[in-house]
Amino acid sequence: MDKQHEIDKRYLRMAAIWAENSYCQRRQVGALIVKDQMIISDGYNGTPAGFENVCEDENGLTKPYVLHAEANAITKVAASSNSSKGATIYVTSAPCIECAKLIIQSGIRRVVYSEKYRTEEGCELLRRANVETEYIPIKKIDN
Repeated sequence: MDKQHEIDKRYLRMAAIWAENSYCQRRQVGALIVKDQMIISDGYNGTPAGFENVCEDENGLTKPYVLHAEANAITKVAASSNSSKGATIYVTSAPCIECAKLIIQSGIRRVVYSEKYRTEEGCELLRRANVETEYIPIKKIDN
């Protein structure tokens, strides 16, 4: 279990670095989907392809069409020849309820996250669907 915990922390640190690709000002979130010890997809929160890279409106609120990191990673793997069935998703923030639904439908069996979300709805839904969830806080990485 110790070895898996160390691997989980490494992937979470990698997801945190990947989050730096986000143009969002309020919060940057990163996600990695790992299967058979290989990263098969990645994602970070941001606008859909072809949109300007501005995530917040003039009031500083997140625009409604901004995709979450998990949604970006899941749709990216769906467009590839890989399958997320049985995979683990590492994400810097606990999934919201909408992302939890996508995780369940994509066949991901394990979610590891490093920051709690404002509500527990997403994690509760994942547990209800027998998706393993694990919270592992990691320290911020200094540049």
